[in-house]
Amino acid sequence: MSADQIALGLQIVPTMGSAELIDTIMAAEELGYSYCMVADEGLMLDVYAVLGAAARATSTIGLGAVTNPYTRHPAATAAALATVDEMSGGRAFVTLVAGGTMVLHPMGLQRSAPLALMADTITALRLLWRGEPVTWQGRRLSLEGAQLTTGTHSIPIWVAARGERMLELAGTHADGLMLMVKSDLGDAFGIAEQARQAAGTLAGDGRAAPLMRAYLDRLAYRPEMIEEAKHLYGYAIMDSPPRILRNLGLDDDEIAGLKNAFAQGGPEAVGQLVTDELVASYQIAGTPAECRHQLEHLIGAHHLDAFFVNIISPGPAANRDLLAEVVNIAAGR
Repeated sequence: MSADQIALGLQIVPTMGSAELIDTIMAAEELGYSYCMVADEGLMLDVYAVLGAAARATSTIGLGAVTNPYTRHPAATAAALATVDEMSGGRAFVTLVAGGTMVLHPMGLQRSAPLALMADTITALRLLWRGEPVTWQGRRLSLEGAQLTTGTHSIPIWVAARGERMLELAGTHADGLMLMVKSDLGDAFGIAEQARQAAGTLAGDGRAAPLMRAYLDRLAYRPEMIEEAKHLYGYAIMDSPPRILRNLGLDDDEIAGLKNAFAQGGPEAVGQLVTDELVASYQIAGTPAECRHQLEHLIGAHHLDAFFVNIISPGPAANRDLLAEVVNIAAGR
């Protein structure tokens, strides 16, 4: 698969107003994007309210939530996604995350037993989407005669993972894996695929089920975008396991310096230590031609099925331009 054939998607962190968010999804559909997922950031716009509105305003683009098992009970998540699926005519999907500092800390929530809770969440979603009454006991969750009123749903479950054990869980239990660090793609996909093969994960028809491979990137093709990226990675770098930090090219002293900066001044202090080289290890960056070359390489080297661009700030004109530029870069224009 080449860059002009890969499915394109976008993730929106809902920092903008609801009208602008819906307009952005509509613009992406017009430009040929296959997927849109909205981050469930807890105290920002409600992800399911805006996805429901987007379902009525669009007709082809897949609509997903990026959510976690801590801020919402998975049964409530199952019902919300089933509603989006019903409203959109079967276009819903979900990307599960274990919950990051930026989302959990303001609510006073602890990221406890993430592996057990993630496995339970995947099981609970699939059981509930059968449309039948469910009484079930997991390691952390339980259901007692729970049944959705919307019937049966076939909603793909992707997992965004970083740590080795979460990657293994994604490889074994999920339909797709979303990764976010360019220099770590080979190791991360390798861990997930090895676990999938060892488990003999099967599709519903009994055949070996391929793992959907997606990569999420901000894409920096102008100098000011590279500068902007330096100030975005405070939380991301601090939430990353040692494997990712080493794949970014950081040594022990540099890692210790970043952790000390975070302890002293938070993500803003970390941003001041991020170099152009570190940005280029974390994401696709350079001239448009260089970005095109990097994307082509990543698709071929890691057999990517979808490339997602991250929309993190308001500005309808700027975001539409970004979406269009990604299309142009992927098409080689």
